[in-house]
Amino acid sequence: MKEFLSVLRRFVPPYKKYLIASVAFNILSAVLNVFSFALIIPILQILFKLQEPVDILLPWSWDNLTEVAGNNLNYFVSRLIESHGASTTLLLLGLFLAFMTLLKTGGYFLSSATMIPIRTGVVRDIRVQLYNKLLSLPMGFFSEERKGDIIARMSGDVNEIENSIMSSLDMLFKNPILIIVYFGTLIGISWQLTLFTILVLPLMGWFMGVVGKMLKRKSLMAQALWSDLMAQLEETLGGLRIIKAFVAEGKMSERFLSKNNEYRNTINKVNTRQQMAHPMSEFLGTVLIVIVLWFGGSLILSGAGGITAPSFIFYLTILYSIINPLKDFSKAGYNIPKGLASMERVDKILQAENTMKEATHPISVGPQLKEQIELKNVWFRYDNQWVLQNINLIIPRGKTIALVGQSGSGKSTLADLIPRYHDVQEGEVLIDGVNVRDTSLRNLRSMMGNVNQEAILFNDTFFNNIAFGVENATREQVVEAAKIANAHEFIMATENGYDTMIGDRGGKLSGGQRQRISIARAILKNPPILILDEATSALDTESERMVQDALDKLMRERTTIAIAHRLSTIRHADEICVLHEGKIVERGRHEELLALNGHYKHLCDMQQVG
Repeated sequence: MKEFLSVLRRFVPPYKKYLIASVAFNILSAVLNVFSFALIIPILQILFKLQEPVDILLPWSWDNLTEVAGNNLNYFVSRLIESHGASTTLLLLGLFLAFMTLLKTGGYFLSSATMIPIRTGVVRDIRVQLYNKLLSLPMGFFSEERKGDIIARMSGDVNEIENSIMSSLDMLFKNPILIIVYFGTLIGISWQLTLFTILVLPLMGWFMGVVGKMLKRKSLMAQALWSDLMAQLEETLGGLRIIKAFVAEGKMSERFLSKNNEYRNTINKVNTRQQMAHPMSEFLGTVLIVIVLWFGGSLILSGAGGITAPSFIFYLTILYSIINPLKDFSKAGYNIPKGLASMERVDKILQAENTMKEATHPISVGPQLKEQIELKNVWFRYDNQWVLQNINLIIPRGKTIALVGQSGSGKSTLADLIPRYHDVQEGEVLIDGVNVRDTSLRNLRSMMGNVNQEAILFNDTFFNNIAFGVENATREQVVEAAKIANAHEFIMATENGYDTMIGDRGGKLSGGQRQRISIARAILKNPPILILDEATSALDTESERMVQDALDKLMRERTTIAIAHRLSTIRHADEICVLHEGKIVERGRHEELLALNGHYKHLCDMQQVG
């Protein structure tokens, strides 16, 4: 319950007005319910002629409220019988009972209706917080998490929170009110009988709690297995070409079936225990009624309890009414642990530490690079493995610096430090003498444009992909950027031109076309600093020529950091830095490095670059 209340404190406060309205309607409906049930006593008395007419109307008093209320109700019923007869009085009491029930059910409806904005609002807020948290977390977080697992938490876990925790909100705010009002009524009728009832209830509550803890444990296992399923699905969709190429459909199907069966077996146990809630509470409720019936009947037969037969029937009616809220509580006791298990998984993202701290008082840089980018005594590691060691590099304004080396030498990591996708462990990265940690991420990254080996596009139109990240871009500006990137002709050849959807990740386009759209996007942003991460390495010769021409236009008068495997594309760079095992081992122009007859010459020989 402590974990559940913590969740409510975090997410419910913005919806307090709905909560207050729901509580008010619940109180109203509970009081009306008791009042309507109280009509059972005079109805029984009329039917069985158990009550002598009452001639005295007592003044209202809080000291003996129950006695006064009973006397005065009997007084008015006696007057009605005298005036209209017993049969008509019975009809009038029945009609009044129906009217009170209408008011009571209306109150129940309004109490539930006012809970709906809370349920939907809280779930929306959790999704928005999750999404914003994912956007704010550093790139390093996602190298340790599977995308399928993150998707599972965003979808399955949030849905489970809605189905388990939020669906229990109504009963958890309604039922305590009903229980308090009903128990107060029971005490008013017979405190001896009620004391006996209270002594029996804790044993039932304890039993429900034990089963609820077992359910949460299994729910955590089920959600973890669901994440595994989503991760495998995401891997399958991403690697479908390789799966088909290696005729591995059977192997992948067996893997998925195995995980699916494991998930099914676990969820079967969870749902089986959850289905125990209703029959178990039904049985325990019946046992409670039987025990109270025996004890109350004994009091009436002995004449020691101060309770009449009609009052005892009223007592049993209220007691039976209290069983439904108690059953709902037991149902919530089964549902909530499932939701808390999902909330625990969601919180691993929501409460993940963001190591990418923003400066309290950021120093502004840009919008243009004035002097240089400098990496000074930079060391960087993943876990305990040093990826970059003692890097010292100056990139003057307007110059092109190329980073080359074998795979795993640290080229991409070095480039990622400049827009601060990662923070260095030692040393500093400076933009015009300002440490990148001392400026805002928005300010820093607004100065930079990226063109990556794999063009990252969105399932949107050509226009929106090129204008991505540039506010209020006009059609003319987008078209001009596409022309510079050699993309205008193939865009206009499509059915709707710039309004054509390009498919998931640009799946309707060739590799060269995707790359040129990516270049057009960078051209429109017009950044002073450009980072090219092997932008042509995955292209055929014709596409490479078109893309390289677009890149040459993009690089004019810009400070460029180019990562390249194809050395022919960077032979005219102002400086080439050769990385080996995280260190810059050679630097200079193409001809100078060839003359050294070292690492760079070896790389050129392998690619037959002269």
